[in-house]
Formats: sequence, C-alpha cells, structure tokens
Amino acid sequence: MSKRLRKPIKKEKDFSDKIVKILSQSANKAFNYKQIGAKLELDDTESRNQIIKDLKILASQDKIIESEPGKYLIKAVSKDYYEGKIDMTGRKTAYFVCADLEEDVFIPTNNLNHALDKDIVKVYVYNRRKGKRPEGEVIEVIERNKTDFVGVIDIQKNFSFVSTANPKMYTDIFIPKDKIGEAEQGDVVLVHIEDWPDRADSPFGKVIKVLGKPGEHDTEIHAILAEYGLPSEFPIEVETYAQKIDTSIEESEIAKRRDMRDTLTFTIDPKDAKDFDDALSFKKLENGNYEIGIHIADVSYYLEEGTILDDEAYQRATSVYLVDRVVPMLPEVLSNFACSLRPNEEKYTFSAIFEITETSQVVNQWFGRTVIYSDQRFSYEEAQYIIETKDDVIPEEISITGSSYQVSKEIVSATLKMDELAKIFRKRRMADGAISFDKMEVKFNLDQNGEPQGVYFKVSKDANHLIEEFMLLANKKVAEFIGKQKKTFIYRIHDEPNEDKLIAMQTVIAKFGYKIDFRNKGDISKSLNALMEEVNGKKEQNLIDTLAIRSMSKAKYSTDNIGHYGLAFEYYSHFTSPIRRYPDVMVHRLLQHYLDGGKSVDEETYETKCVHSSTMEGLATNAERDSIKYMQVKYMQDHQDQEFLGVISGVTEWGIYVEIIENKCEGMCRIRDIKDDYYTFDEKQYALTGATSGKLLQLGDEIYVKVKNADLVKKQLDFNFLRRIEEPIK
Repeated sequence: MSKRLRKPIKKEKDFSDKIVKILSQSANKAFNYKQIGAKLELDDTESRNQIIKDLKILASQDKIIESEPGKYLIKAVSKDYYEGKIDMTGRKTAYFVCADLEEDVFIPTNNLNHALDKDIVKVYVYNRRKGKRPEGEVIEVIERNKTDFVGVIDIQKNFSFVSTANPKMYTDIFIPKDKIGEAEQGDVVLVHIEDWPDRADSPFGKVIKVLGKPGEHDTEIHAILAEYGLPSEFPIEVETYAQKIDTSIEESEIAKRRDMRDTLTFTIDPKDAKDFDDALSFKKLENGNYEIGIHIADVSYYLEEGTILDDEAYQRATSVYLVDRVVPMLPEVLSNFACSLRPNEEKYTFSAIFEITETSQVVNQWFGRTVIYSDQRFSYEEAQYIIETKDDVIPEEISITGSSYQVSKEIVSATLKMDELAKIFRKRRMADGAISFDKMEVKFNLDQNGEPQGVYFKVSKDANHLIEEFMLLANKKVAEFIGKQKKTFIYRIHDEPNEDKLIAMQTVIAKFGYKIDFRNKGDISKSLNALMEEVNGKKEQNLIDTLAIRSMSKAKYSTDNIGHYGLAFEYYSHFTSPIRRYPDVMVHRLLQHYLDGGKSVDEETYETKCVHSSTMEGLATNAERDSIKYMQVKYMQDHQDQEFLGVISGVTEWGIYVEIIENKCEGMCRIRDIKDDYYTFDEKQYALTGATSGKLLQLGDEIYVKVKNADLVKKQLDFNFLRRIEEPIK
C-alpha cells in the first residue's frame, strides 16, 4: 500500500521584528498596516493580512500600543533599547559602547544597518543572559559622526565609487555621474554623503573637492587634513579682516598696562620657531628674592569676541603641527607678527609675575596686562649651552645667527638662576606624585621639496625643563587664583589612570622584567617614574613609553575641576599659548573679567566650548600622528634594499609589528611571510610559536627586517622577516 504524500505545511511569514524596527525608528509616529507594508515594500493580500495579525500579537504582548483604531506606536523604550556610540573594528563588525551597559555589545555586519564608526545610535540588545556574549542590532542612526570622507575615485561609464583607506570605513561611496565634479579617474577626492537609501548597499554622495593624485606630497598632506575635517587655509574674508587690525603700539594703551619694558626679558624657543608666544623676565629684588615674570602674547586684545576672526579661531580651536608645516589657529599677521614676542620689539602681553625665594617658594603673585621689550631670543640649544658651560659666548655651530656672539652677563646670570629654581620646582613636583613623560619625539630633516633626508629624535634637556616649569607655574597659579574664588573657569583636567589598562600594561612589561606597584595612587606614579628612568635608552623604551601613555586617561578641558593627575596639581589651566590654543584665549578673557570684578559666567556655555576644544585637539593630534606615519613610510620607501634591526612591538594572530630601532618606523611582518617555520599565535605569551622548532617570536625580541611594501596612501609599512638577531646571515 503506497503511502499518501503529505502536502508540506506552508510556514507563515513573521514580520514582528521588522515591525518593531520600523516603529522604533520613528518612536513618536503611529503607523497602520498599509504604511508598514509600504515600508517593507509588500502590497500582496497575504502579506498585509500577516502584518495585521503580527500587529495584534505585538500589542497583546505589550510591545506596541494601539494609539487609535488601526494605528500603532512603539511602547516607550524598553530595557533592551539603548543609546550609545558605534566603535567599528577593521573587520566590518563593530562594538556598541554605552555608559549604561557593563560591557560593550558586539554588532555583526548585517546588524549595522548603515551605522558608521563613532555614530550615535539606538541599539536593540539581545543575548543578555549570563554566559552569553551580548549582541545587538542598530535600530536607528541618531547622529552621524561625520559625513565627509577622503578616498580615491573609480569612474565608470554611468557612475563612480569612492573607496577610502580608512580600515574602519567598511563601504565604498556611490557617486552619481552628475555629482563627480572636476574629478578624474584615480584622483584623491573629498566626498560628502548625502543619503543612504534603505535598500542600497552603499551611501550616495557627491565630490566636494579634488585633492590631487595619490602619492603626491601635497595631496597626501591635504588628504590628512580633509580626513579630520581640518582646514588648510583661511577664508579670504577672515584674512582680509585680520589684515585690517591695527597692530601698532599706542601710548594710550601702554598707560593702562604695567610697564615692564625696562626689566630684563628674553625668549627661549625651538630654533625653527616662527611664533614666540611666551617670554621670561628676571629681576633680583633688594630682599634677596627674585621677581620672575611669565609674559604671554596678549592675543585677546586683538581677537575681539563676536568677530569673524574670533569665530574662525574658535572653530579651529588649535593650531595643527604637521610633519612639514603648521596650520595656524590665527592668520600670520597675528601669529607671526603682532602677537609674536620677537626680540627688540615692544609687545602687549598678559603676565603672571611672581616673587620667588632661593628655595623656589612663591611669596607674592600678580596677574594682569603688561607691555614688554624682549632683549634677546635664544634657541633651546643656545640656552642649554649656557646652562652646561656657564659660558657667555655662543659658538657658531649652534648659533641661530650663523656666527658666534657674546651674551650679556645679566642674561647668563638670569638663565643660570632660573635653571636652579626650575630644578627645585621639578623635584618638588615629582615628589608630590607627578609623572615624567619625556617621550622621544620623532623629527625629520626635510629638503626644500619636503622630502625626508634623515630622522632625528627630539629630547628634552634642562633648557626645555626650565621653560616648562615656569609655564606650569603660571598655568597652575592662574587656575588656583580663580578656582579658590569658586567662579566658572576653564581647567585642564586629567583623571586617574585606567586600572584595567595598567594591568594589561603590567602583563606586557613583565616580559622585559619590569613591574608596577599598584598599592596606592602615590605608589603607581612613583613606580611609573622609576620605570621611565629604567627603560631610558633601552631598545624597548619607545614601546613602554607608548604603553604608559596609553594607560593614562586623556587630558581635556572642563569647567568641572578634578585636578591634574599627571602633573600632581589640584588646580591647572592653559594660560601660556593663546596663539595656538583657543582655551588659553578664553582663560585670558575670563581672568581679565574677574580681575575687573566681573560676576561668574554661565558654566554650561563654557562647558560646551570646552567639549568643542577637546574634540578639535583630538582631531589635530590624529592628523599630526598620521602625517608622521606618512613621512615615515615615505622615508622607508627610499630604503627598500636596506636591512634594519627592529624590536617586536606587537604580536597578533595575523603577524608581528616591528619597530625599527634607529628611526622608530613601525611596520608589520605578516605570519604567512615568516618562512623559517609554521607559526601560530600564543595569546598568553604574546608570541608566535614555531610548530617544528618550538622557537618563539615574542614581544621585545630583536629581529632583522627589510621593507616589503611602503603604501603612502594607507600609510602602512610591510616588512619581510629576515632572521633573529642571534642568527647568522644566510
């Protein structure tokens, strides 16, 4: 007897999740079944009936509300919905970061729903049971982090695509034919995302600026600026306004200021500096104490609130120091001339003047507007020579004038005394728990075309510390002066280090035989200082310096003073660089306002300005870092045939990062390119282990490498592994 074939049961469609998503994306709007069907692009009777059924079920489950007959709203956001920020990985997946959740939530690629890196989003979180990794789905993009991107254009017959070098940008940008502008095939362009239709794989955009051809020096530098939304030049109306400012020194204005023109005054700056925004004055008093003035360019005198110049300076918030150029916060007429404390010129300044004892105790202070006359300009190298030799003749080889010259006895004496006082200030600061981060700065010798000819390292010496200590003193005392009055002010704050990051750092540095003392805050700072001293000059110095800095919280601007952990100061602000930092301009204005007897200003207004300034500082720092990476890749491009000794600075499942010891350039040796064995990643040992030999390639090991590929556009170096340091040349 043959079996009767049973008809397969037709599985009903379930639109519940999609309905919840549609209603969540428009939380305050009611939808009927037809509107939901239209959103889902469904108009057949069967699907519409299923939507009606699902709406009734969801309402009975209390997930949605029937606000009026046949119309439905999402119920007030449930405990499974959160707002936060997307943190993309380089693998087209992301993590959702939210202050209300204990751990970050994984977002698979297909649940991103058009969210991009750092977007503010609403996410539905599921798998919240113990033992399961929480996952989520983006329900709504609330606010885009950015809509302008830099990439290379690929022009087809009827349309184009722009692909970016940013590993966290997981999609190309579609450009319709009529929105290509002046771009040609292969150009580096700046594009603006205009729309991202629901069912489109890529966002739609338009070309707003052509930056040039990939790999060309100016193109790549402008691309770095454009990537972070930073300007490369001033609008013509701002330049015109700046040129019309009266920069003359008037007797009527001098009469309103403390006249310091007869007091010995000089500047110490980098030899290639063009803007000198601080000067020191020195006078020995009859009682044996010293009057030392920290004089800062009076930018706020020229930069009037409410003008287009001030608006531009606020938007920029900071000068950007790229590897081959400075993008200034203020036009040159102010930054390099009117507000630059050049030698043998009278200048308006805002000053902090202190009476200081032989033991570096501050016994008197005064803040206010002054006029000064700088007697001398020194480079750090010249001041260092005076400190080291006590000689009054600057030799030709370090002279900024190009020939040897004699310095007055008064200036030599003042420099030596201020060095003594600065060393006492520094020693006291360290004893109070300050942390000394003298990280090695990578600098390039560039020819007139901006091509790197060599690498050198900038190291802080006594002359740098002299200036640093007196700038710190001014910043601290200004903040203390207003802070103790309990009035709204702009502080530079620095929170305690992140303990999880310190523990992770301890795991790494233990491989080199170092440890951190975690018993209390004071022990942490002391052991970090001891660590910095111990690694100084060793192959692992740069790696450990970098890890230590990354374990620290980021300093930022705020009206809420929590002190500055890294400097061990209860009060700290930025007063000393108004030419290049807008918060310093605001500090000058507020200080003058309070000196004039003004009432406390609105805290919320200034907190908004603090957040903006901190954000712009972060973008500028990223641009500066990218420009150094670019120049490192460019430098290594010209050394492809050379063997380099490097130290393993990172280990991952896909390979090892190697930092070249002689120039600090970092690149990757991919695991597949290490041919002397078959290697696997050992996470516990931070190492790659050879399957046959059992040999390790681990953090801190020294190996020889050669450049395999130098990608200027991606700013990435790939190395070929040659051999370990102890192995003979094959």
